[in-house]
Amino acid sequence: MFEGAHTAIVTPFNSGGGVDYDRFRDLIEFQIANGVDGIVPVGTTGESPTLDYEEHNKVIEVTVEAVAGRVKVIAGTGGNSTGEAIQLTEHAKEVGADGSLQVTPYYNKPSQEGLIRHFTAVADIGLPVVLYNIPGRTGREIALETIVELAKHPSIVAVKEAAGDVDRVSHHRRCCDIEVLSGDDSLTLPMMCVGGVGVISVATNVAPRAVSDMVHAALGGRWDDARASHARLHRLFSVLFLDTNPIPVKAALAMMGRIEENYRLPLCEMTEGKKQRLRECLVELGIL
Repeated sequence: MFEGAHTAIVTPFNSGGGVDYDRFRDLIEFQIANGVDGIVPVGTTGESPTLDYEEHNKVIEVTVEAVAGRVKVIAGTGGNSTGEAIQLTEHAKEVGADGSLQVTPYYNKPSQEGLIRHFTAVADIGLPVVLYNIPGRTGREIALETIVELAKHPSIVAVKEAAGDVDRVSHHRRCCDIEVLSGDDSLTLPMMCVGGVGVISVATNVAPRAVSDMVHAALGGRWDDARASHARLHRLFSVLFLDTNPIPVKAALAMMGRIEENYRLPLCEMTEGKKQRLRECLVELGIL
């Protein structure tokens, strides 16, 4: 259902700190024109923790409106409160999103039974759910056995794996019927080699055509092409994590003239040394 390259899109802010919706619409057009299969607003890369509820909902609405059915929209509507996740997901369904990205509840560290109840309550809304396993951010892994159980729900259709473990893909493919999307750009091709169907990508923000071509080559069984693309892009995959995501990718987009480089505290600009390393990579790839 969600195979391909999906962009975990940034949320651009203006100099006054508000969401820059004009720039945001331009970013969406840039992504679609360069072959991505989906847009994922208000995830980690979209700085969801610092958006208020009204902004969160509006970003999703603007995404659905701007996309206009041309690609999929997987709205980030997770939370560490089940009630909050339900409220956000119901809104995303109402405005026409194609799916929901559900991050593991963070900080409160629920048990695996708590995770099953949480994700099931959200999935009962009926919007297709992509589970989001990123224990480095949330403090809690979705256990393999928990995903097997959750995959029985008709609305839980995919999992975004961002734990750095390619072996989990093989387990999912062997034990349950669920699509696997990479949550780490550098592991997209390795995961697709063992059964993954694509990526929710940070790198597509700045190189949508190149990353999409790599993913589509793998989906088409053109592994030599896919490996060549991976090798060419590997440095980009690394430098986009020189600092906490989305700091480097927003810096890159600012260098490209696509957004203003504005963050909301506690995120802030990275050092000039790191920016120079990022700039050198973008020049090397012909992005700048």
